[in-house]
This record gives sequence, structure tokens and C-alpha cells, in this order.
Amino acid sequence: MVELSLSRVQAGQNEDILKRELTDRQLVMIGLGSAIGTGLFMGSSLSIHYAGPAVILSYLGTAVIVVMMVYCLAKMSMVYPTAGSFGIHAEKVLGPWFGYLVRYTYWAANAITVGGEATAVGLYMKMWFPAVPTWIWVVLFAFIIFIVNAMSVKSFGLFEYWFSSIKVLAIVGFIVLGGILIFGDPSRSMSNLQAQGGFIPHGWSGIWMGIVMATFSFMGTEIVAVTAGEAKQPKKVLMRSMKWLVLRLILFYVLAMTVMLAVVPWDQVGGETVEQSPFVKVLEHLDIPFAAGVMNVIILTAAMSTMNANLYACTRMMFSLAQSGFAPRAWGKVNDKGVPLHALTASSFGLGVAVLLNLLTPKAYNTMFGISIFGGIFTWIIIFVTYFCYRRQTAHKLSWAALTGAGVLAAILLTMLLDAAWMYAIVTGLVWIGSLSAVYWIMNGKKAKQAKASS
Repeated sequence: MVELSLSRVQAGQNEDILKRELTDRQLVMIGLGSAIGTGLFMGSSLSIHYAGPAVILSYLGTAVIVVMMVYCLAKMSMVYPTAGSFGIHAEKVLGPWFGYLVRYTYWAANAITVGGEATAVGLYMKMWFPAVPTWIWVVLFAFIIFIVNAMSVKSFGLFEYWFSSIKVLAIVGFIVLGGILIFGDPSRSMSNLQAQGGFIPHGWSGIWMGIVMATFSFMGTEIVAVTAGEAKQPKKVLMRSMKWLVLRLILFYVLAMTVMLAVVPWDQVGGETVEQSPFVKVLEHLDIPFAAGVMNVIILTAAMSTMNANLYACTRMMFSLAQSGFAPRAWGKVNDKGVPLHALTASSFGLGVAVLLNLLTPKAYNTMFGISIFGGIFTWIIIFVTYFCYRRQTAHKLSWAALTGAGVLAAILLTMLLDAAWMYAIVTGLVWIGSLSAVYWIMNGKKAKQAKASS
């Protein structure tokens, strides 16, 4: 197998101090745990708002992008499985600046996502405790997730496996229940899919905006490559794990959206602001005793699972940055349990941001959703660009999948920039990229001067 180019740097050479204790089944469930969270259970409300019933097409369109991204990432990860993953790949193929940029951006996006999930937990708890401020729940559940991540990676994998299993079973149950209702009254189901403006109420522009929003629902699929640094036999199981992960996500998402919109008219579950899960809205609409409460418990579990997986991801990314000399050296060390505890503490800042935003604005979830989506899309673009250059360097061939994927994602960012509702997310992201780059070149300048002085 052709090796990744090592002409620029020996990046990630010390990351094998992490313990390899994650099984292939745990890899798949960790991927599901990261991807199936508020992006589906809460964020899907925004996708439905833009696309109506045609959100089904939006999710299928997004799935094509995800399949291409996972293929590119799996190919590189099989060659070089490491906790730094696509960050190390970018550093090796594109250069240190790209590796630095994508890892810090992914770290920040995941840290913010953890805070967004914590905010969603607070919103879910309001179903039972409406008088309790959201920030109190954020603090409580943030502490629980921090403790879980501070345990050994084996314990983390076990926790994530079972928590992910709960939400997978919940989605399957939701699909089965909806299927029974649909086949029991198919004429009503077809009527709901055609009601309020037809199947495509907002035209193809609505489907495109649905794709923009649905992209967030699939973010987290790349975490399987991050777990490669602690996986047993990573080169053997990575491609298989990522393939099954993507197939299950597509099946769950498309079927769940189809069932939801066939059972209840789309304008009753979609919304411009996110205050309640559309899944809970559907069950409340059907008047099934205790079903909405049970689903709220399951969605709460799902949010905790995603918090757990994303905190793991940004911790390992910070560990990788420290190993490459882009963060304090102490953050690249592990304790006797194999956990990079200093990197974990630094990566918990998103939880603090969540607490602050919940104190300042009632639209905290929407704000964090927008900021993190930029980081996720930027990361996927770098994955595509890295693979495109990797193929050019090693096989002297063009990767049209990588080129197409990067182009579509760039169009998504441009669309968000032109939409007043999401412009702030892109502007914030661009300021972040500019600031990171300035810090990088300043650091490089100082290192050059020190090297010149010592020579």
C-alpha cells in the first residue's frame, strides 16, 4: 500500500502512547453516538422548516457527500491510523499550517458542539422542570460527562456503546411505530406529505437549504477515524466500521424523516427557532400515553452520548496538537490510565461557553449550532482537499469525488454567508481562521529568530 508522503514533517510520531482498547463494534457505536444527537433530534426542525416534506431529498443529497467524505478519510486512515487523524494527514500531505489549522478548528467546533448538546439537555429537562434555569442542568451534566472522559478509554468505550445503543433502539422503535401508523392509514400519510404547499413547498432552493442544515446532522461521522489512535487492529477494521456507520446513519435518518412527515404535517414539526424536539412533538400530537416523556428521556440520553463522544474527539485532537508542538507540551501527556487529562481539561471550555450563553440569551442553542457547523464543514473540506492532493502525490490520479465534495461544501458555506440568519456563523469562522493563521505565523517567526540566534 502506498504510504502517505513524509517529506515535510514526521507528524504524529509519538501518538502511539495512547492505549489501543476500542473494539470495532465500539468504533461504530462511538460514531453513531457522535452523529446521532441534537443535529437529528433538534436540528432537523430547521431542515424541515426550510424544505418541508422534501427534506427527505435533502437528507439523501447530504448522504452522498458523507459517503464520499468517509471513503476519502477511510483510505487515508487505513494507511496512517492515529488520534490526530485528518489533522495529521493534512500536516503530512499539505503542510504543517494546514494540519495546525484543521485540528484547532475541529477542536473548537467539537468543544462548542459539546456545549450545544449540554444546552439541549437543559431544554429537554424543561419538560419536567420548567422553572429551573437551563444553565444549572448544563453544569450538572457537564460534570458527569467530564468524569466519564477522565476514566480509562476502555470505560469510555463501554459507556458510549450502551448509550448509543439506547438511541439507536429508540430511532428504530420510532420508525416501527410510524410504519404501523402509515400502513394503517396510507391515504392520510400521503395527504400529510402533500399538505401545506405540496411535497416541495419552497422549491429547489428549499431543498438546498435543507441540505445545508442536514449537513450538521451527519457531522460526527469522522470521529471513527479519530478513534483509530486507540482502536484494536485499526487498519483491519476501519473501512468496515466506517462503511457500516454511514449505511446505518443514512437508513435511520431518511426513514425517521419519512415517518415523521407522513404521520404529522410538516409545518407542525418544523420551526425557524429550536425549542423542542420534533420527535417529541410528533408523539405529543399522536396522544400516545407517556410516549412523549419516554422519548424525551431517550433524547436526553442521546445528547449525553453525543457530549461524551465529542468531548473525547476534541480531547484527542488537542493531544495531537500538543504532540506536534502546536499546544503546551503537558497537553500531550497521558496519565496512568492512558487519558490525556490536561488536554481533556482544556477541551472542556465549550461547556463554559454554553453556561455563559445560556445566561445571556434564550437563543443559545441556535447560536452554538451556527458556530459549530462552520468548523465541521471546514474540516470536511480539508479532508477532501487532503485526499485530492494525496492521490495526486501517490497515484498521480485525480479524485473527482474529493473535488466534487469540496466544491459542494464550499457552496454550502457561501449559501450560509449570503443568508442573514447564518451569516454570523461564517463571519465568526473566518475571523477564527484568520486569527489562528496570525498566531501560527507569529510563532513561526519567533522560532526562526531563535534558531538563527542559536546558530
